[in-house]
Amino acid sequence: MAQLLSEIQWSEPIVPAVSDPAWEAEVKRRMGTVAEIYRRIAPLPWLREASLRLECYRPVYLSARLANIGAMVTAQENSCRYCYGATRAFLKILGYRESFIDRIERDMQLAELDEREHAFIRFCRNLARSSPRPARAEREALVKLGFPPLAVAEMAFFIALLCFYNRVATLVACPPEAEFERFVSGPLGRVVGLFGPLLRPLMNRRPHAAAEPAHAQAEPLPFDEVIAALDGLPAAELLRWAMHRAFESTVLPRRTKALMFAVVARSLECGYCEGQARQALAGEGFSAEEAEASIASLTSPRLEPFEVSLLNWVRSTVHYVPSTVQEQTRALVQEIGDLRALEAVGMASLANAVVRLAMLLE
Repeated sequence: MAQLLSEIQWSEPIVPAVSDPAWEAEVKRRMGTVAEIYRRIAPLPWLREASLRLECYRPVYLSARLANIGAMVTAQENSCRYCYGATRAFLKILGYRESFIDRIERDMQLAELDEREHAFIRFCRNLARSSPRPARAEREALVKLGFPPLAVAEMAFFIALLCFYNRVATLVACPPEAEFERFVSGPLGRVVGLFGPLLRPLMNRRPHAAAEPAHAQAEPLPFDEVIAALDGLPAAELLRWAMHRAFESTVLPRRTKALMFAVVARSLECGYCEGQARQALAGEGFSAEEAEASIASLTSPRLEPFEVSLLNWVRSTVHYVPSTVQEQTRALVQEIGDLRALEAVGMASLANAVVRLAMLLE
């Protein structure tokens, strides 16, 4: 069973909080408050903006109730103390009973949930865990329960974007939102929770984050088929924008990013994503033999020393113990510096999300 909130070991923050008044004003305008995570990732424009746009995403087919429950379940499976604690507290503000939350955490059957809702929660756990990734049969089972195929695609995207956000917070060891958690557990928070059922419609009306069109770049964007699987949803343009911005950034070389995706794809046994990463590596001058050596052994004469360290680290982000991967991230920061490490965190998180989402192609 996934760890409970009190069981997750969490280290001290790995990157400093950075004051950027203009950025914080923008976050407050769009979110109403500035979460701690946005101060930790402030120095890297594409990562902070992608994180904000993804957090603002509101599913088209998925009810707010299931989205909120799914967010907590996915954070629990990813052992993200930051997201798990904040989401659990948010559920209490919305009036969900402690006993209800506790039974979901312990993966127990609840009479309050119907068969479709139980199936969705299982899908959340299995896709977040990805050991192995859910297969076509699990998608088809959801369709048989009455979910349209596009709704299932959106479920997979929603869980994948949560895996992205959970990893960003975990890999930088973002401090929990302790003040918010304390408020919810205090007398005033309990009073607010009594009115939670009335607040739910208001708190879930946040509009979609506008996704500016992803402009064309000189070289084709890898993994386009994964994005195309979301056509018909706002998610498609949002993911396309995030992928373009991530691969266009020059903090880390493009080949390093392709290698990171390849390592994650190999770890999760995704032939499509590994093939796409290999094509990108070929465009960077890697022979098939050099690519295979780099992916399989995480070292090669073609690699820079920092890339060897980074590839060993990125493999550890697929399935991890938070305290262990955080210490590994701390060592990476000391080796390559804050900004390059932040981009590595963003790319590792994006790779883990996209490779999980690629189950839609299988």
